[in-house]
This record gives sequence, structure tokens and C-alpha cells, in this order.
Amino acid sequence: MKTIHCGRCGEQKPALEKAPFRNERGQRIQARVCVDCWDAWLKHQTLLINHYGLDPREQKSRDFLYSQIDEVLLGDGQAEQVDTTKQGSIEW
Repeated sequence: MKTIHCGRCGEQKPALEKAPFRNERGQRIQARVCVDCWDAWLKHQTLLINHYGLDPREQKSRDFLYSQIDEVLLGDGQAEQVDTTKQGSIEW
């Protein structure tokens, strides 16, 4: 199994076997994010979907999730995190 130096956790860990998307973003994730951090991201993404009532079939929802991937997962860690403690009080 191939390992990478993960840009998210900073450790040498197993890489994703294949890119999660068939585009440049997917290639960046595969090159920079380890399996453990990707699994953690999927759990966080589920929180976002449930918290905001997102429908991933809608372009607006996908754009929001992609922006979160770019800022939070692939960013420098300085991006604003979404506060999921306000469940039910957020207008989407």
C-alpha cells in the first residue's frame, strides 16, 4: 500500500487507493490526504449535510460541500470551521 505525508494530519500514512472524484480536486485529495483523514472528512461532511439539510443532488449543496473540501480539508487549517452546534437554527 502506498503511503503519503498527509497535509492534514502531518503524518506518514496510507494513501487513498483511488481519487474520490474524477477531476483535479480528487487528484489533489488523493495526493495530499491520508485514508484516516478522508474517513474523518466523510463523517464531518455527513454532519454538514444533516445540519444544513443539504441535498447533494442540488448544485448549490454540492458547491457548498466542495468549498468546504477546498477550505477545510485541503486548506492550510486556518479556514473557518462550520459550527454544527447550532443545529436547527441555521437557514439554508
